[in-house]
Amino acid sequence: MNTLELRNTILSGGIDETLEGGLMVPAANIPAQRERYASAVSEFEKLYGDGDVSVYSVGGRSEISGNHTDHNHGRVIAASVNLDILAVAKKTDDGVVRIKSEGFPEDVVSPEAIDAPDEAKFFTSAAIIAGMEKAFVDAGYKIGGFDAYTTSNVLKGSGISSSAAFEVMVGNILNYLYNDGKVSNVEIAKMAQFAENKYFGKPCGLMDQTACAVGGFITIDFKDPTSPVIEKMDFDLTSAGYALCIVNTGGNHADLNDDYASVPAEMKAVAAELGVPVLRDTSKCALDKLMAEKGAQLREKLGDRAIMRAYHFFAENERVAAQVEALRDGDVEGFKRGVTASGNSSFKFLQNVYTTKNVAEQGLSLALCITEDFLKGTDGVCRVHGGGFAGTIQAFVPVDMTDAYKAKINSVFGEGACHILSVRKNGACKII
Repeated sequence: MNTLELRNTILSGGIDETLEGGLMVPAANIPAQRERYASAVSEFEKLYGDGDVSVYSVGGRSEISGNHTDHNHGRVIAASVNLDILAVAKKTDDGVVRIKSEGFPEDVVSPEAIDAPDEAKFFTSAAIIAGMEKAFVDAGYKIGGFDAYTTSNVLKGSGISSSAAFEVMVGNILNYLYNDGKVSNVEIAKMAQFAENKYFGKPCGLMDQTACAVGGFITIDFKDPTSPVIEKMDFDLTSAGYALCIVNTGGNHADLNDDYASVPAEMKAVAAELGVPVLRDTSKCALDKLMAEKGAQLREKLGDRAIMRAYHFFAENERVAAQVEALRDGDVEGFKRGVTASGNSSFKFLQNVYTTKNVAEQGLSLALCITEDFLKGTDGVCRVHGGGFAGTIQAFVPVDMTDAYKAKINSVFGEGACHILSVRKNGACKII
């Protein structure tokens, strides 16, 4: 439909059912979301004119457990959340992709840009677009030009995976504009990982993309990353008496790519000493045996941190399996014990709570300290969230304490630092 029809449909409540039932937007926030979507249509029209336009949404994600295990083919628990990137898009016939994201310069990607990765474009959104197009072509799907305007409340650097949501959004648009929606969201997630690894230059795992693309509260087993086993979990935090709170500490993410890259690299270095490409292909027993035989040599060759990160992987992978079983059995306390253990292992052994490049900045450590103190004597728990080093923590806060917790956190990290989220049902989708 054209932009006028689309705005009128949105403002008259034509997408309310999807917003509330699929994207889990609270009823009180529906009017504001109508305005947000309608405004995005208007911004698109200013930039690219009228035409046959559509609206798309991809949620951010929250990692629930399985910190830095996916890139070594481990297990995770994750959820798609009700903060999203939305896009307004239309087909063009020149093969060029133009995407203007709110607050950023327009990206313009020509057809020839997809042929091979360009290191000069590493860590740019244009590289992601080219990588997604290349992945679609390699998988035998159609691609073509389009114009799009995007706006996001998945805050950059928030630990809710704004980059993965953007990658999946590019695939989402290509899926509906050129492939009749036939590409599965799991396939799109795999393509997004390819784009980030090969074209963007970041050796990420597959968890973020899968959680954003698939939707819901899920567990994923990446033992075979070409066919990850995804299971939707029937678990409702609110019914269990807790709110999922994400605290954005406002940390500086500049120059952290080496920190993120070091985690899979060091784990895989240990795996190589055990004769396998990734840690999932071996065991803690094998590492114990190697340490008993050649511990001094291994420490000298790889460094202590790499060995600790490997031990974190093995414990975290088993922990996720135990948490999944706990949720299946309705054992919320057992699940939460796993959350606490995951956080402790991440801080002590994985060591991704702050960067050694700037030890004076430890927003995550401070947020965890304040949160643990606040939750003392309650059943609430907390842990580092996402990739770590800067950004966010996660807390499961008793519902009746949520307002007090939010006020406490905001007093330290600034208004809006604490996000109280819901798990959204829909993954990557076309809204209208």
